[in-house]
Amino acid sequence: MVSHIKTTLYAKPRTGEPFYECFEEISLKNAVLTYMSFLILNLLGRLQDFLRKHGILDNPAYKESELTKSFVPLYSDYEAFYTRNVYRRARDCWNRPICSPPGPEMVLMDRVSYDSCWTFQMTNTTSKVLNFGSYNYLGFAEPSGPCIDSDIKSIEKYGLGIASPRLEAGTLDIHLELENLVAEFVGQEAAIVFGMGFATNALNMPRVFDKNSCIISDELNHTSLILGCRLSGATVRRFKHNDMHDLEKCLKEAVVYGRPRSRRPFSRIFIIVEGIYSMEGSIAHMPEIIALKKKYKAYVYLDEAHSIGALGPSGRGIVDYFGIDPKDIDIAMGTFTKSFGSSGGYLAGSKRFIDYVRTESYSSIYGGTMPAPVCQQIITSMKIIMGRECPGEGERRLKQLAWNTRYFRAHLHQMGLIVFGNRDSPVIPLILYMPGKLIAFSRLCLERGLGVVVVGFPATALLASRCRFCISAGHTKEMLDKALAVIKEVADELHLNCSKLPPPYWSNVYLKGKTANGTITKCPLQNGHCAVERKENGDTDIRKRA
Repeated sequence: MVSHIKTTLYAKPRTGEPFYECFEEISLKNAVLTYMSFLILNLLGRLQDFLRKHGILDNPAYKESELTKSFVPLYSDYEAFYTRNVYRRARDCWNRPICSPPGPEMVLMDRVSYDSCWTFQMTNTTSKVLNFGSYNYLGFAEPSGPCIDSDIKSIEKYGLGIASPRLEAGTLDIHLELENLVAEFVGQEAAIVFGMGFATNALNMPRVFDKNSCIISDELNHTSLILGCRLSGATVRRFKHNDMHDLEKCLKEAVVYGRPRSRRPFSRIFIIVEGIYSMEGSIAHMPEIIALKKKYKAYVYLDEAHSIGALGPSGRGIVDYFGIDPKDIDIAMGTFTKSFGSSGGYLAGSKRFIDYVRTESYSSIYGGTMPAPVCQQIITSMKIIMGRECPGEGERRLKQLAWNTRYFRAHLHQMGLIVFGNRDSPVIPLILYMPGKLIAFSRLCLERGLGVVVVGFPATALLASRCRFCISAGHTKEMLDKALAVIKEVADELHLNCSKLPPPYWSNVYLKGKTANGTITKCPLQNGHCAVERKENGDTDIRKRA
């Protein structure tokens, strides 16, 4: 059993506190039980397919339509088998329909299945649950407030849609305002926005990289980055997640050996990383990455989809979190779907680079234009974060998110659960391992009024099924405590308290609510306000009623 705690010279947040990340290795017992679980599922699936084929099990939903029998299969045999016999059994744990904003609480539309989740019927009833599954980090996904008021005004002025790509007749003044604001917010010279976050990576990277480029990518990068790398035709090499020694090894090989066949030098070498990794809850070691970039004269492509707005004293992402010069990031990418309660994505960098993307990018030339109310939602929420609208509100949300994140994570550690990631990441993975526990955890939490997201193979490694909690500034302390009580009850029932590591040193502060000298650290959230002060003789956060 190991816990990786990063306290290197470079990787320190601006607060000066240690850079703490925890990843516990799976025990032999859990590994054997997990493999056995998948083996049993596969055997039962083969048996069911055999019985269906010979007409012993008759399910109309399983039978293929006569119209499509002659079609070429879309999926591989095993992929179809896995979907049919494993995923289908637990389909009620995903794609749950909601009928409210995805705020700290949400309303689910109830449904039932009478054929083992082949089909669902709506019951015309609803259930109100705590929402710990949405990327609503700063709580801007709300039904009322300054963002909604400004969105309504933009609809009255511009309408709902723009029937043209940006390069034809689809650029409005509000798009230019948003791009200028984004460039200022992330500290870059210029920026360009797109209507879809996934496409911001997948459709732009083929125009940024070419066959003469070398991409050195973190092994846990998002699918959009992986797809963009493949479409670009560049030489792609992976380094172990957040392993700076392996990254330097890849950089050395790229510089020394060059292209695979000709051995000619690469025209450019790019390091591609994410700010916060959405499955691991870990944070990229940007100071060390920047040092390696400068040492080997490479470029950095930083995906801040989850970190922009959620990290740093002023919410400007991992660059702000570590106090890095934004100009050290050659290409900054991010999305508006998480912290800003909107949709779309952006690229930021030098003006020359952005002008090139604007005229050459597939997404810019052919993609749909971001609607005006979507732009306005981003502008208003970003101005609130920057303090230009609703003074003090953006700062309050940032501090609240930071406190909620550590408070929630600390209590999970104290329960003896296996929790991955950095203590400042609002994405908190709880490792469940076995598919049966994955399904049971989701269902039992929902029965107790807690909505969570569970993720398993093939989205994760076979031995790394997990529940992924997403913390929001909109969560009150009462909500956090209620969720923690539900998690403890379900964890005890499923025997999830299997961590072999002692709780981290910092979690005791948040559990007891006091530092060693007796200073109160709990955040009472009176009227939704939380103030943060700094001790004169140390780094411990002192939170008191505002």
